[in-house]
Amino acid sequence: MEPFPGIPREEDDDFAELVRAAREKMAPAVRSKHTVVPPEPGKAAAHADVDVVLLAKLDADQRRRILDRSMCTQDMDNEVLLRKIRARIDRVGIELPKVEVRFKDLTISGQAYASGRALPSILNSYRNFFEGCLQQLRLMRRSKRAVTILDGVSGILKPGRLTLLLGPPGGGKSMLLKALAGKLHEGGGLQIAGEVTYNGHRFDEFVMARTASLVDQVDNHTAELTVRETLDFAARCHGPGYGELAELRRREKEMGIEPEWQIDAFMKASTLKGQRHNIMTDYVLRMLGLEVCADTVIGSAMTRGISGGQRKRVTTGEMVIGPSKTLFADEISTGLDSSTTYQIVRCISNMVHLRDSTVLMALLQPPPETYDLFDDVMLLSDGCIVYHGPREQVLPFFESLGFKLPERKGTADFLQEVTSRKDQQQYWADPSRPYWFIPASEMAEAFQRFPVGADMAAELAQPAERTEKGSSALVHEKYALRFPQSLRACLRRELTLMRRNSFVYVYRIIQVLVAAVFTAILLLHVHIPQNSVPGGRIHMNYIFFTSYFMLVNGFTEITITVNSLKVFYKQRDCRFYTTPAFTLPTTILRLPYSAAVAILWSCITYWAVGMAPDASRFFIFMAVLFLEHQLSVTLFRSIAALVRTMVITNSVSCFACGFVLLLNGFTLPKGRIPDWWIWGYWINPLNYVQRALALNEFHAPKWQGVRYSADPSVSVGTKVLQLYNLDWPGWWIGASIGILLGYIALFNVLVNIAMKFLSAPTDSRRAVEMPQKEALEEGRAGAAGTAAVQHGMILPFDPIIVTFHDVRYFVAVAAEGKSGKHELELLKGISGAFCPHVLTCLMGVSGAGKTTLMDVLAGRKTSGRTMGDVRINGHPQDFRTFARVSGYVEQFDIHSPHTTIKEALWFSARLRLARDVPNTRLRTFLHEVMELVELTPLQHAVVGLPGVSGLAVEQRKRLTIAVELVANPAVVFMDEPTSGLDARAAAIVMRCVRNIASTGRTIVCTIHQPSIDIFESFDELLLLKRGGEVIYNGLLGFQSSAMVDYFQSVPGVVPIPPGYNPATWMLEISTISAEKRIGQDLARVYRDSGLYRQTEELVASNSQPAPGSSPIAFATEYPQPLWAQYLALLAKNTISYWRNPAYNAVRFNFTAVFAFLFGTVFWRTGQSRESQQEVNQIVASQFLAIIFIGFTNAATVQPVVAVERIVYYRERAAGMYAPMPYSLAQGDVEFPYIVIQAVIYACITYFTIYYEISTAKFGWYFLMMLLTMLYYTYYGMMFVNLSPSLQVAAVGFTIFLVVWNLFAGFILPKPMMPPWAAWYTYICPTSWTLYGVTSSQLGDVVGQSITPDDGQSVTVAQFMHQQYGSRHGFLGYVVLILVAFVVVFRVAGIVSLQKLRWQKR
Repeated sequence: MEPFPGIPREEDDDFAELVRAAREKMAPAVRSKHTVVPPEPGKAAAHADVDVVLLAKLDADQRRRILDRSMCTQDMDNEVLLRKIRARIDRVGIELPKVEVRFKDLTISGQAYASGRALPSILNSYRNFFEGCLQQLRLMRRSKRAVTILDGVSGILKPGRLTLLLGPPGGGKSMLLKALAGKLHEGGGLQIAGEVTYNGHRFDEFVMARTASLVDQVDNHTAELTVRETLDFAARCHGPGYGELAELRRREKEMGIEPEWQIDAFMKASTLKGQRHNIMTDYVLRMLGLEVCADTVIGSAMTRGISGGQRKRVTTGEMVIGPSKTLFADEISTGLDSSTTYQIVRCISNMVHLRDSTVLMALLQPPPETYDLFDDVMLLSDGCIVYHGPREQVLPFFESLGFKLPERKGTADFLQEVTSRKDQQQYWADPSRPYWFIPASEMAEAFQRFPVGADMAAELAQPAERTEKGSSALVHEKYALRFPQSLRACLRRELTLMRRNSFVYVYRIIQVLVAAVFTAILLLHVHIPQNSVPGGRIHMNYIFFTSYFMLVNGFTEITITVNSLKVFYKQRDCRFYTTPAFTLPTTILRLPYSAAVAILWSCITYWAVGMAPDASRFFIFMAVLFLEHQLSVTLFRSIAALVRTMVITNSVSCFACGFVLLLNGFTLPKGRIPDWWIWGYWINPLNYVQRALALNEFHAPKWQGVRYSADPSVSVGTKVLQLYNLDWPGWWIGASIGILLGYIALFNVLVNIAMKFLSAPTDSRRAVEMPQKEALEEGRAGAAGTAAVQHGMILPFDPIIVTFHDVRYFVAVAAEGKSGKHELELLKGISGAFCPHVLTCLMGVSGAGKTTLMDVLAGRKTSGRTMGDVRINGHPQDFRTFARVSGYVEQFDIHSPHTTIKEALWFSARLRLARDVPNTRLRTFLHEVMELVELTPLQHAVVGLPGVSGLAVEQRKRLTIAVELVANPAVVFMDEPTSGLDARAAAIVMRCVRNIASTGRTIVCTIHQPSIDIFESFDELLLLKRGGEVIYNGLLGFQSSAMVDYFQSVPGVVPIPPGYNPATWMLEISTISAEKRIGQDLARVYRDSGLYRQTEELVASNSQPAPGSSPIAFATEYPQPLWAQYLALLAKNTISYWRNPAYNAVRFNFTAVFAFLFGTVFWRTGQSRESQQEVNQIVASQFLAIIFIGFTNAATVQPVVAVERIVYYRERAAGMYAPMPYSLAQGDVEFPYIVIQAVIYACITYFTIYYEISTAKFGWYFLMMLLTMLYYTYYGMMFVNLSPSLQVAAVGFTIFLVVWNLFAGFILPKPMMPPWAAWYTYICPTSWTLYGVTSSQLGDVVGQSITPDDGQSVTVAQFMHQQYGSRHGFLGYVVLILVAFVVVFRVAGIVSLQKLRWQKR
């Protein structure tokens, strides 16, 4: 059969003649830059012209046609292509470069705290800090203990051989891969010893990052980019492959050899440098099976995108798309089905054997057919290499130790388990001696005596040969692209991201418009005194507020920068580009945005406020604002690049804002700043912004032409400048602009330095299983889980039958080439029944709709349209009650990062089990579940963040399962419960699942890569094909016989080979290409089969309720009453906050530092009340304090809430609790910390500023600060709940803060506001805080008099009333109003959390 009907074959004489004629017409110089492209499918060769296309101008369709002809298939198979390329190379006698990797006596160790010191907490953070200081001074011994990760391992990775890395979790596989790939550096608690060489060369003799690639276990991608865009960018940055092409063409020319046109076209197209689109992208997309989702965005936890398995393939594609000859792959099969895994490993195997590459690949559960693709096996356990050599010799080695592989047991599974203390005994097969546990270290010693190990040791004893050819195989150029090329690539990517996030930038522009309009309305010149000192003060307030707004408008750069760092660090370490190539596009693209902000603000407010009516001064004003906005953007980007974590970056940024606002010369003029802080004034960039704006305004004739009434020798403009110590010469405008340019350059340099030299922040705390007594361990074999389940999983429950008939699911997608959307059907009429005591396996190739079906049946979909009939025990499904009796083990492991395993399980059980379960029985039940999934040794380990700290991937997966099991569900949906687990852990989990099903529960699992043992532990199979159609639904049979017999009865299906994994065979014969080969639609075959009719009868018989039965109903909506939910959530949050020093300890520290800064800047000014200027300075100081407190508390709480919100969505879908107790507990846990924060702030500032020593005054001051911190914190929480992402929340919450500060009564005092604007002060919380603080300290001062600008002497209390409208007697009402704001924001947060759901599934 023709692989591509309608496409002419090479053997076609007519087409071949056209190709030869076209090539002969091209001159040699032209031929190297052009290629021949075949006609489109369906056109006969005799009537079609052959396209001759410039290589750099190939479009997507032309690249696809070349790829089709080169690969001779549209399947995931690159063998034909690589064999033809290798034949072409061998024909002219070129030897491909090869890389041999040697590592000798490689030891990696670290330092870790033991016992409770390992837990992060506020107390431990302070203790660790002070102990660290004492240890640096050698006044205290180190309190950490040494942990060995790799213990003197040695080995050789040969070119042209594919090596499989196996080992139990925690054995050191990832650390070995990173060490060999050059991704580990001493520091961060790691000590590295030993030697690693490439062709005998050390890392410092070549560019390691481009010689070897590492596929990391963690998937870090830009969520807004599509799969194709991600791989296109990687291909562009990695540089072209086939470096031997020039020499190849030269030799072919000398030898008169004419290459095959399609191979020549593919190789020439793949060697293009710096192209936006590359044929290698199309090649990798096909090789990894990603063509189906090539134009889909990758997505994130909050944004719908590609599946987890597809995301893992993108991670692999980013690395294999380059020309690197050495590849280290860490668990690339996570989330992939066994058939896809086999195809991908087979493609990589072809690359290894036909391109002489060197590959070390770690896999968790390689099926037998995938295992057989490898040439060598490396088994790593407990930091020791137990075996490293040919795959064929590994079983003889273990047989020499007394172990034997059982029948129908995969070799990889055997190797994973034979080093485990709990599973080793079952493989003992030496009757001549009794069994005793053989640890990994003894096995490693035995391997050194084994012939394979002895030969390798002898080879390692000889030094590696250093040759010129070996050196040329290594990369010596730091980057594939020159700086201009990499800059263009990064610039185009940044433009794409800005378009995808255009709503954020539109939102930011709207923020500017709103703030500018409010400012123009409030400060409209018609009601502000002009050409007078009071008017000058208002104009100075406007200048201050303008500079403040430009400063905080750049705050949103923090979220953008921090979110981009993970991807940047990965690509930087792989030498995709230089650091300036990444940072410069952001700098360039922020210029138009800064210009837009400056233009909008200036055009709306400058003339409305009544600034100097001079065009030149207007443009100077606009230019200064442009520079300040750029300054703000670069300042916050530099802070984010230096600090690198969201919470601490927010704190540092808020402190930086407070510093520049305090010492800018406005709140406290230069002459009144203490001598010890005057340096802060001179280095303050905001000082030069205000200096330039003030001089530009008050040197205008409008102000200089009017004499000051109290002193006619000076003008009004000069007098205003003198009041603020700004009476500088006019040339300071230009000097200030120059200084601002210098600061912009400085911060850009800081960004580049930080990003170049700093790495991603990591937490060295990792969960380590605590050793237990040997006797206890030896007494617990693999049957421990069975015993636990039989004893502990029997809690009262009612068995449930789930039936579903003709289930369909639709999503809205953009119509190609048209406006609007159309519906895409993802599930097409699926029917079936899940019954008690039955363990059902839901399988299908990636993209078949397995997770979609589970989400629909479990009621977890939040978007799309569902059709069909789903019944529970014959009654229509009610999702609210169904959540009470079901559990859902999601594909992604989402947990609160600061709880321990035991606490996470207790929390889930306490809120999901019936309220009549006593605590003693609950604790016993939890212990038995932990035993079941083997989490008992880790019960006190903190969960942590994925890829950063806490549990490893497989430990996190076991916790996800346990969290659902402790709910004692009658129905359990498990979405890939073994994904990310090694064979042993997967066997434990599935043994557990099997035993749970035997208790009468209904269990449904999706499985991607089941071993034969795991697959045949299921009772029934529901198999989907791509497109969401059923092709098998029925019993699996003994050793899968029923399923195998069914498919082998289909004409054309290849019979299963002896000993082959039935799951893998089943997936291979059900692919789209396999259906085309046999000419069958397996979905139609199933619908015409008796199996389909049996399923319909089963569904019909169970879709009617039993006589006398009633739907599932509960007396209450949730298992626990609201008060119990609240207490449980409060307990969890209390623990989480105590274990989050990055938030709470940092907030205490920065509050104390700012309070000290604030108090020492305004040292003893609290009772300096002899003039209007001094009183205004006290008011201004409190205004600044409110700005800092508000911004800090609202900004720093948002990342914390955003992390927990994802957990909340999972727990709410499980029916654990209502939104109200969650929101109440979330807010209430903040209260004690805010009280401490208020105490720190009030005690430091009150007495350093030297306010009047009075218990009442201090009490008012403390109370105002406490309430202010509370409502700002709750305001920040509320905005996260109102926003779809943290980035939008960061933009949104600042707009209200700006407006609040504008109407606070300081920029324009309330008595001076027009009536139609003054009303807003009554609903502005900042105005009431300022009212309360200033009135409590100054509103009752009647013993001191001052002379305001009008010349009439009044008391301080009278002045406060006249100028600011405040009365001391109104303080009680102010407190009530502030309490009301606290309540309003709390209620708004509760309502928004209840009504809005931003997670899309």
